[in-house]
Amino acid sequence: MTPMNSAIEKAVEALELLPEEMRESAADYLLSQAKKFRALKDAIEEGMADVEAGRVVPWDLDEFLKQARTKR
Repeated sequence: MTPMNSAIEKAVEALELLPEEMRESAADYLLSQAKKFRALKDAIEEGMADVEAGRVVPWDLDEFLKQARTKR
């Protein structure tokens, strides 16, 4: 049995343990969390690719605040 099949079986078993009226909202919640996880993972991967490609520079808070104050 692959880890994916095992995880799917556990999720199905957990849903089956819930009362019928709770199953849909529990599945919706799980899907919502999975989508948030995927978006965060993708954002981290994109950021790491930017770092590796040299498209990221250190952020200077003092310089940022100085520029913000002069733009008022």
